[in-house]
Formats: sequence, structure tokens, C-alpha cells
Amino acid sequence: MAASCSMVCCGEDSDSDKVAIVQFSNGSIKTTDKLDFTMYKNTDEINPRKKHRRILVAESARLSYVGSNFGAGALKCNNLCKYYVGVLNKKTMQMEVHSAQIFNLHPVIPGETVETTKDQDPSVSYRDKVDSLVEAFGTNKQKRALNVRRLNQVCSETLHHSVSKAANTVIEQKGLETLQQEVAETESKDELALHLPPCNADADSPENVYLFDDLLSPAEFGALEEAGAKMAALTPEELQKMRSDRGCLCVVKILENMQTAGEEMREKMARCAYYLSLLLKLAGQKNISRKFVQEEGCPRIIQSKLFRTFTVETFNNGRVQNMVSSSMQAKLAAYSLALLLHVGHMTADLTLLHRDLGITEARMIEVAKSMRLTLIRPPRAKGPKAGVQDEHKRASLVLPLVTYDQFRDRPKRRKMR
Repeated sequence: MAASCSMVCCGEDSDSDKVAIVQFSNGSIKTTDKLDFTMYKNTDEINPRKKHRRILVAESARLSYVGSNFGAGALKCNNLCKYYVGVLNKKTMQMEVHSAQIFNLHPVIPGETVETTKDQDPSVSYRDKVDSLVEAFGTNKQKRALNVRRLNQVCSETLHHSVSKAANTVIEQKGLETLQQEVAETESKDELALHLPPCNADADSPENVYLFDDLLSPAEFGALEEAGAKMAALTPEELQKMRSDRGCLCVVKILENMQTAGEEMREKMARCAYYLSLLLKLAGQKNISRKFVQEEGCPRIIQSKLFRTFTVETFNNGRVQNMVSSSMQAKLAAYSLALLLHVGHMTADLTLLHRDLGITEARMIEVAKSMRLTLIRPPRAKGPKAGVQDEHKRASLVLPLVTYDQFRDRPKRRKMR
């Protein structure tokens, strides 16, 4: 049977009783038995800021290592954390727990000059002097803020020099005009590619290019049963009121087309119509509260999906807020368009959708092109029918998918003479 041991707490140790944990800045030492360790403490034990200062020296036959718990080279973790070391007495089988502090030992090269402190340098800036005062006499909150700022600080001069040198090299190699064209093309592709639904370009049918389960999972689709039933029960008068209010015209069109669909398809269209109304409502918001669509009886799983998928978190006045950024608006447009394709026989009305989303028609067409859809432009009518023709632009998902040239539709610049 294995022997058991007990733990004994030795209380709060003084600075002289604290165990020293050593780490070497230039790697690990294999032959630690050949090192001689010596601990030095400050002789001024009355000054509360000097009596805790310690210097640890490790000497070997080839090199000496020095570390301290104060100054610029000291580890800040000793002020932020408490460390403990357990020492097991094999005779009594009791483990004594002692306080510890970490020393980072640096190699000392003989003949190396000692740098002067910042306080002795007459060229020290006002910011450095204030930081020294905060480090010596500041509160714990001020010291933490100082440590965070120092950790996040970047040498601006070195960074600016490196960026300028790299930019000049690239411009000389490719030329300014070619570089601007490449940057514009990359930004246009990357901005939308990150916010498109998962696409299977090698699918054997249009329904499998943008899978319905990627837009609404089976659990989320099942949670919309009650809300979809309410949408299906809307009367023609209520639909006409929605159309008159110029709100969610895409939803109204889906509900009107339900009458000619089968029973299973009607249920799917009703649930998708409710979910699409939430996406359109979300696109018209800027800052989203946590009570968004709770009054409408929205299922909890759908509300969590909206916040997780189509909003970004920001910090304002110390509080976390959810907002719909411009990139999230593009994502809402892409997912709404994919949803309309599934309930509209792989064809969607881009004009109604961009009006409901509150984005420009050019932006909507750009989203459709990024999804590799086929654009259907209305034919030009002549004669008396020209004033009543349907000017709505539509997009259809046709295999194989279309690949658009980013710069093909750009207007040519007129040369100045």
C-alpha cells in the first residue's frame, strides 16, 4: 500500500523565508550542481520600498548570472500573483507549503558597462518621468494600467520605417497602377467571401450548392413551427397592410405564393418567411439590445443564432453591445438571398430584397455576383408597354456556376485633353 502524506501550511512567510524559483533567460541549465547561489538583500530595512529588494547571483566557472526582484529587469508576475512551493519531508511524510518568488537570471559579461538609470538621464521625457512616479508610488490600478500600456506599446519609428521600406520595394517592382488594381480586387473578393454561406460549387443539383441546413439547422427549423403557423394564418387584408406599409415585401411575396404550393412546401415557406422577416428587421437596426424580437415570441435558439451569426460585439461605456456593421449587412444580404432561392425555385427578386434590406442595388448585385448567380435583367419593352414593364432584376442559381470578372463592368475613364 502506498504511503500517504499530509500537507502543512506554514503561514505567511517573511521576505527572508520565501523560496526562490529561478529561471534563466538564455535557456535551461543542465548542470545545476555546479552553480553557487547567493542571495543579497537591501540593508535599509526601514524604508518600506527598499527592504523587500533582493538580488540573486548564480556563479559558475564560465559565467555569472544575476537577477533581482526590482528595477526594469524584474518580473511583473511577482506583483500580480502569489507563488507557493511544497517541500516534502520524507521522514515525517508532511509537505510544508512556503511562499515563493520568481527570479529571472541574466548572464553578466565581464567588462560590460552598467547603463545609467532613467532618472539620471536629462533627456528623459515627461511621460517617462510620470511612469517612474506611477511605478514607485502609484496605486495597484495605476500600475496595472502602466504594465498593459507598456506591453502593447510598439516602436512607431521602427514600424514606420519598415512599412515605408516594404511599400517602396513593392511599388518599384510592380508599379503603382498595377498595385492599386490588385489591392482593389483582393479587397472586393475578401470582403464578401468571409460572409457568404458555405458553397458547394461541385454539387450535382442547384439545391445542394447552398444547403438549406447551413441556413437553418433541423433544430432551428423545428423551433419555427409555431411562428410559421402564425405567418401562414395571416389574412389577405393583413398582407395588403404589410404591402402598403412598404415593409418586408419579400415576405409578402412568399406568403402570396404559398397558395399554389403543396402542403409540405407551404409549411417550409411559412417558417422561412418568418425567419426572413427577422433578418430584414435586423438589417435595419444599428445597436441591438438583448431583448430584440422577444416581444414577437421569437424562439430562444433563433435569437441566439441572430446574435451569434449576424452581429459583432463592441464595448461602449464599459458595456458590451451588439451591432450590425457594414460587413454584417453584406452577410445578411447573402443569407437572405440564399433563403429566397430555396423558397422561390432557385430564383430571387433582387430589387425587392435590396429595398427591404435598405442597401443599394449595386451592392445587392455585387453580393449576387459573389455567390456566382446568374443575373436576369428585364427585357426592354418598346411602344406603349414601355411605361408598365417589370423593371425588377432577378438572380437565378444555374449550374455550372457563373464566374464574374471583377473589372469587366467598370466604366472606362474619359481622358482629359
